[in-house]
Amino acid sequence: PTLALEPKAGADILDMAAAPGGKTAQMASLTGNKANVTACEINKIRAEKLQYNLQKQGATRVNVMVRDARKLEDFFRFDQILLDAPCSGSGTMLECDPRTTKAFSEKLVRNSAATQLQMLKKALTLLKSGGTMVYSTCSILEIENENVVKAALKGVKAAVVPIDFSALPLLST
Repeated sequence: PTLALEPKAGADILDMAAAPGGKTAQMASLTGNKANVTACEINKIRAEKLQYNLQKQGATRVNVMVRDARKLEDFFRFDQILLDAPCSGSGTMLECDPRTTKAFSEKLVRNSAATQLQMLKKALTLLKSGGTMVYSTCSILEIENENVVKAALKGVKAAVVPIDFSALPLLST
C-alpha cells in the first residue's frame, strides 16, 4: 500500500491505522524523512510500540497520535492518506490452521466493514483537494472492499484510480 501511495517529500501524510509502524517507517524512508507524517493509533500500548519501531527505523519526522483517526478534527488536512484499514483478515486465513479461523465470524466481518466505512468517510473529509489516498485491507471479501468504497464515495467528489503497478518504483522489472 505504501508504494501505491507514492509518498512525496514535503507532503503532509496521514497513516490512519499505523501500528506497528512498518508502513509508516516505509513512507518516511521513501521520502528521505522529508514528509510530515502523522501516525494515528487508538491503542496506547500499540502506539508506544509504534513509536519505538519508528525510532529504531530512523523515522524522524513522524508525529504519533494516540487517537482514533475517525475522531481527528476536521481542520486537519493531508496531501496523502494511507488507510490500511482494520479488517476481518479473511485474506490471511489458513483453512488448515484453527488459530486463524477460530475468531472469524459474520459479526466480525460486519463490524470490520462498518469501521472501515467510518474511517474511509473520515479520510475523505481530511484529504486535500487533489490529494491521493490509498485504501487497503488484508480481506478478500467484497463487503470489506468494493462495498465500503462504493458507500464512502456516494455524494463525494472523488474518483477511484486503478494502480499501474508497472510504474511503481521497486515493483517494476
